[in-house]
Amino acid sequence: MTAPDTATRPLPAEPSEPSGAPDVEQAEAAIVEHYPRLVRLAYLVLPPTLGRNRRVLTAHSLTQRALPRGRRAGAGAQAAAGQQGGVPGQRGGASGESGYAYVRLRVLRAALEAGIPLTFRALPRRTQLPPLLPQVWGLRLFPRSGGAEELALDQWLATLDGPGRAACVLRALERLPEAEVLRVLTEVGVVNPAAAVAESGDPANDALFASPEFDPCVLQARPTDLLRRRRLVRAALAAGAALAVCGALLALPGGGWGADGAAAPLYARNAAAEQALDPGQLVRVAPTVWRTSSRTDYSGWPARGDRADDAELLRRALAVWARPGSSVVVSATPGTPSGPPMGPPQLLFAGAVDQAVVVLLYDGLRVVRYAEPRSGTDIAALDFARTDGASADTATALVLSRVDGNVRYLAAPWVTGAVLRDLLKPGEAPAALKLTDGITPPVAGPAPDGSCTSWNALALTGDGATRLVTDLGELTPARLTSGAPGAERNVTEGAELGEWSRTACLLPSVRSHGVRTVNAWTYAKQPLPEGDGTATWLCTRAETWQGTADRVQAQFLAPGTAPAAQAAKAEGSPACGPREPRVLAGVLWKSRAGQWYVLAAGSAQFASLSVSGGGVNGATAGNRLAVKAPAGAQVDLSGKLTDGTKAGVLR
Repeated sequence: MTAPDTATRPLPAEPSEPSGAPDVEQAEAAIVEHYPRLVRLAYLVLPPTLGRNRRVLTAHSLTQRALPRGRRAGAGAQAAAGQQGGVPGQRGGASGESGYAYVRLRVLRAALEAGIPLTFRALPRRTQLPPLLPQVWGLRLFPRSGGAEELALDQWLATLDGPGRAACVLRALERLPEAEVLRVLTEVGVVNPAAAVAESGDPANDALFASPEFDPCVLQARPTDLLRRRRLVRAALAAGAALAVCGALLALPGGGWGADGAAAPLYARNAAAEQALDPGQLVRVAPTVWRTSSRTDYSGWPARGDRADDAELLRRALAVWARPGSSVVVSATPGTPSGPPMGPPQLLFAGAVDQAVVVLLYDGLRVVRYAEPRSGTDIAALDFARTDGASADTATALVLSRVDGNVRYLAAPWVTGAVLRDLLKPGEAPAALKLTDGITPPVAGPAPDGSCTSWNALALTGDGATRLVTDLGELTPARLTSGAPGAERNVTEGAELGEWSRTACLLPSVRSHGVRTVNAWTYAKQPLPEGDGTATWLCTRAETWQGTADRVQAQFLAPGTAPAAQAAKAEGSPACGPREPRVLAGVLWKSRAGQWYVLAAGSAQFASLSVSGGGVNGATAGNRLAVKAPAGAQVDLSGKLTDGTKAGVLR
């Protein structure tokens, strides 16, 4: 277990660069802790002319090579390692961040060198050549897709030179003031830093730099040039022996000389596949079907939007779905296949939304969003979301667009009212939203400025219930519930909203993981030692559409602190769910008088708890434990259930 956070951890401050290179272990710790951020910085500074695949690999290579040369420090400089089954201490100062400025400088300098064109007058530098490591064979890697605004920003960055892109990244991603940007650019060797800062443009779109579009650590994979690879293989096999020639024939499409058995003709001559590409064959549902249908899910949604009869638009959307080209940015939630439809899909929406034209399609397993610019069809985005097993509770809305931190939703036909609620302000009255043909106005997304000062959610009323949903970066918003496992209920009461006000800021940990529902459950209340009040223990379970990667968090909330701090977590665990409705977690807690304690709490199924190790020994009857402990103690925590079975902590 790790120490709970008592506050949101800030980005590392910008220290003055040390006179010499930092300790190699200190630099390694800075690279490991801030690796996604450093790779994103390198990716944005590298010239787009390299291509997205090489930019991704080069960004990772430059970041990994930012470690300074030198011998490792002695054993006496070892930092505290992660605890194995122990109890976390409270988060302290960020002593390992002093090397961050140094490694950032090395990454930035290397990215600028990599953008220098090769000439015959000088030998190429190592950074100008394709990276040796990491290396991926047979696949092209690129970040997840963004919206029209991210595409426009990427095109604009391509018009800047390396120093201009570096100035943009330092200002937008690193949040440095102009004076610090000028200083860093000077240190990496930029000849005219002032010109680079002037070229960096308007900071109004700075928030887009944190978009998944520019995150080279969350990647999509596509094959390389298959036709070219096939030609090379055929040429090599043609020069070999008869055995190699037979192998080449067996590797040809259609299985070479072998019989295909009951297989259908090739895709281009398959009748069902051809119907799936015909906009005239799209399934269209009447507006009132949902009232009488035995299924209340996306299959009951009618076709909406001002371009629902645009055959050319629908033909493009279906063709791109079946055969996405190199200019199409494809993304899919975890566990969602991104292949063509099995037959004619159902049309949910087609129309102009903000700066794009959007088409939503449904094939019974997935919802697919096709988006193209209002002018031009050379580029497009294709997003897949798994929706099998949807119900009236989880098919209440879909995300139409995200622009400038705002989200626009398409509500289900049974939704009659919508309000916007800030989860961090449970006592504040929600704002009513006007639905136009089921479309909401643009509303601010969760944590719009990147910090958790607000977290917006939609309360959708219809079909006899009010359901709370929030955007977690995917096509399908996640439903939020409260209550014990097996007795989850909609979040409508003040106490339930109060629970979510303390746990909402932990939702980013399950963003973009294909989450269907998130349930928050207060499983224990614990009087704190020395009369320091009463702590609350909560368990949050995020269940996914694929059903095999559910995420569970146990959270500890001390009086006067918000949000709740993570005490333990697990992935793929049945804990806090109907199959295993129990949980046990513990933390190291410091009283107001300065005494450290091991605090632990289990759900009602626990009859006793015990702790040992690290100079701490204690046991108690019941599901709550508090034992004095030295600071930083590493302990083992376990409990016994009411039936005598031994059970461990959440992990």
